[in-house]
Parts: sequence; structure tokens; C-alpha cells
Amino acid sequence: MDDSEFDRAFIGAAFARVGRDGWRHLSLAGAAQDAGLPLARVRLRFPSSAVLLLRFGRYADAAALTGVVADAGSVRDQLFDMLMRRIDVLQAHRAGVLALLRAVPFEPGLAALLGTASVNSMRWLLEAAGVSVRGPLGLLRAKGLLAVWLWTVRAWKRDESEDLSATMAALDAALARAERAAGWLPHARDAAANPASPDAPSAKGSPPEGVASDEPPPESPG
Repeated sequence: MDDSEFDRAFIGAAFARVGRDGWRHLSLAGAAQDAGLPLARVRLRFPSSAVLLLRFGRYADAAALTGVVADAGSVRDQLFDMLMRRIDVLQAHRAGVLALLRAVPFEPGLAALLGTASVNSMRWLLEAAGVSVRGPLGLLRAKGLLAVWLWTVRAWKRDESEDLSATMAALDAALARAERAAGWLPHARDAAANPASPDAPSAKGSPPEGVASDEPPPESPG
């Protein structure tokens, strides 16, 4: 079993435990035993629950970025597809991710970890869509896309449909609002060539107009 297969097996077992017992009661050794994985290797690959979350986030990012082709469709369409692939990863571990999200408001350190990791994930997705993330405007764009993501996760938590139609509708609406926010999404490729564009928003750290935030997901449960 290579590292990728090993990580997927352990992540699945760990989030199954979280879904059953809650985040605070997660035992990494217990998850290893559930999955029939050697404890020594789990200790090397997942020395802490924080590493578990970061690896899960990177796994979600990898799924989001799979198959991305430069200049294939509009920025909005590319971001929609990537964010929905990220949602698909959360959906595969739904019970565990929901239990984790319930714990986040009560654990500031966990919230900070996931928030920072999630901003980095949004940077990757924006760059994959051809959007510059350099400088203060780049950070603003990443935070704007994070607001879109959190709004989508909020809808996903309540969406029990098989096709996740409510989640897709929420994501589409959030991206539409972001697209109408001057300088954030509609001229992204032009702004990449001219970071000092006069259309750039001046409200540092503000989310796209009309998009509300929710508790941070794991860097990828989250």
C-alpha cells in the first residue's frame, strides 16, 4: 500500500470514528486499529489530529484540482467545478465532517488552524482558475472565495438530497454575487496582469457582497 492509499484508508477510518464518537473523543490509535493499519506507520504519517486535518484538506484540494485545464471555461465555471469536487470529498465523509464542524466553535485553536489552511486552499483554487493571488488584493480574493466556500458548506450541512442540488444552488448564487463585486472576479485575468487595477476593492478582508460566513471547515473539511 503506497502512502496515498494508506492516507485515504486512515482518513476514512478516522472520520468514521469522529462521526460516531465526536471530534473530542477521536483516538488516532483506535482509528488505525479500525482500519487494520500498522500503528508505527500511522504514527509517522499522522503524528497528531492537526496533521490529520491538514492531510485531509490537501486530499480535498487534490480532488478539486484534478483535471483542471488552463483557460477551460470562465473563472466562475472553473471555481464552481473545483469547489463542488471539494464538497464531494466532504460528502464521502459526511458524518465525521459534520461532527467536526459542530466542535469548531468550541475550540479556538482548531478554528484558527482550519481558517488559515482554508485560505491557503482557496489560493490554490484561484491560481488554478488563472486568478492572481499576489499581494493584498490576492489575499482579499482568497478571503472572498473562502466566504463563498463557507456559504456553500453551510448549505451542504442542511442538504440531504442525493444530488446535492441545494448545495449547488447555494454555490452558484454565491459565485454570482462574487462575480458582481467590482474587481473581485469578473476581470480576474486582467487584474492578474495589472494588480493595481482601479476596480480593486478597498475593504481589506471583506467577503463578496451578500455572502455570509459560517464556521470554518477542515482545510478541507474544509
